[in-house]
Amino acid sequence: MNPRLFTFVGGKTGGWSVVSTTAVVGENLHAVDRVEIVNGSVDVLYEGGVWVLRGVTSNARYITRDEKESLVRKQAALGRPSANQSALIPIRKNAAWSDLTQDERRAIFEEQSRHVAVGLKYLPAIARRLHHCRDLGDAKPFDFLTLFDYANSDEPAFDEMLGIMRGSEEWKYVDREVDIRMIRVD
Repeated sequence: MNPRLFTFVGGKTGGWSVVSTTAVVGENLHAVDRVEIVNGSVDVLYEGGVWVLRGVTSNARYITRDEKESLVRKQAALGRPSANQSALIPIRKNAAWSDLTQDERRAIFEEQSRHVAVGLKYLPAIARRLHHCRDLGDAKPFDFLTLFDYANSDEPAFDEMLGIMRGSEEWKYVDREVDIRMIRVD
């Protein structure tokens, strides 16, 4: 078993009740009632399953050592009891992003968009885990899956953070983004 592999199954069952599924850019995912998050592989679609998304946690990209240390110091773990809301945001960037060199991506990611600086402002109230899809090899519908969790009272801050990110230079390269909002099922 690969401990870095996570599978998200959308369907009729799961630990998270879906509140909304919104296509921000490009095609939406089929609406589902629930999402199950599995640390590992799901080889057979659950009964009532509609879609499966997979990604692996990986090394940090486009950040400096100081930025990484700041993130690690401030970042809370997912699954805190108070964090009863969650958002799964699958994103695909266009070919123009892939054609950029690492230093060009870094310049857009942080120097222009201030991705890490913006994220740090909202930690630790908003926790996140990034999953890379391309690292799995086969063509995937998304490049990244980001899972966030936060308390009810932090939803306005989460929306504010997303608004800043979506208005950045980096987001000009996004050609598909879906925003799936969820509430933990007791």
